[in-house]
Amino acid sequence: MKKIIVVLALLISVNSNAQIPILEIIKAGIKKVIVAVDLKIQRLQNKTIWLQNAQKTLENAMSKTKLTEISSWVEKQRKLYDDYFQELWKIKSALTYYHRVKDIIENQVAMVNEYKSAWAVFRQDKNFTAEELEYMFTVYTGMMDESLKSLDQLFLVVNAFATQMSDAKRLEIINTAASTIEQGFMDLKDFNNQHKTISIQRSVEKGDIDYVKKLYGL
Repeated sequence: MKKIIVVLALLISVNSNAQIPILEIIKAGIKKVIVAVDLKIQRLQNKTIWLQNAQKTLENAMSKTKLTEISSWVEKQRKLYDDYFQELWKIKSALTYYHRVKDIIENQVAMVNEYKSAWAVFRQDKNFTAEELEYMFTVYTGMMDESLKSLDQLFLVVNAFATQMSDAKRLEIINTAASTIEQGFMDLKDFNNQHKTISIQRSVEKGDIDYVKKLYGL
């Protein structure tokens, strides 16, 4: 399905209103992941509060227990404490993962905004031919498609706590998605800067540098 979307995007002629169709899918994906992450964080925080209250109740019960009964009672409760700490550790670990995912999503949002801002200017730049704009459009489409794949992976991580997935696998997916999006963002900025430089050089050759300065806010 994603490949079909990309092919369709490449067939669209570049004009003043041209936008990458997959961009809307990315926006929807970003919103989907953020909502899922926020919901998971809220549930985990509520569970943390419940566990902390359970600990207080347990500690109060221990303080009221007669000393002669403690030795036999403590062993019975040891497993409960073990379960408590294990559960709390899982929650802390999960919260760390979810906050990490949100950081990655924010980077993805910044990438989308970078694209929108640059593309809006390039479309107006008379220093580029229609063929060059079409090429830029194709490159942007490829970058956005890669971003969408990373979002799919992040959503898999968000839902992973409802299924079986090791911490190592979860961390691997997060790191891969983070690296892909970060590299994609850097490539996007380099691509934009390269074409901005080309436009400036062409304006200098034409003796129309004021035009490009105004267009790019230089």
